[in-house]
Amino acid sequence: KQWYQRRVRGEEELIFIGMQPNLDIPVNYKDSPVSKVAKREEERVLIQAQHEREYQDALVNIKDKIREAEGPDIKENMQDQIRQWFIETRDATGRFPDYPSDDEGGSATIFKTKEGGEGEEGANGEGGKKKKADKKEKKKEG
Repeated sequence: KQWYQRRVRGEEELIFIGMQPNLDIPVNYKDSPVSKVAKREEERVLIQAQHEREYQDALVNIKDKIREAEGPDIKENMQDQIRQWFIETRDATGRFPDYPSDDEGGSATIFKTKEGGEGEEGANGEGGKKKKADKKEKKKEG
């Protein structure tokens, strides 16, 4: 009789601490910890996928906004640099240069030679800052 009582008490302790299921209570597998974990994992994966989509959409939107806001200024600045290159080359050689071909790198060649240190502006780096300041002043005035 004692061994039976010890066994029952041991089983009750195991049920109490959750190491053994209570067979007297009907089991609802939807409420089991394993099913809750699996359900939570599925929800987490869906939320992560949704956040990833939102992030990618935001990246595209930010790029578009930057293009709209700063694109015209960048284009104007590049056109000014190309004009400046043509004028400087004409002043140095006495004739307008041929536009660099695609094989030579196109307009990128012009920007590389500008950055390489031709003239005072390219050497000390202040020319670009001065141009930007001049443009800001023109916009304020006009």
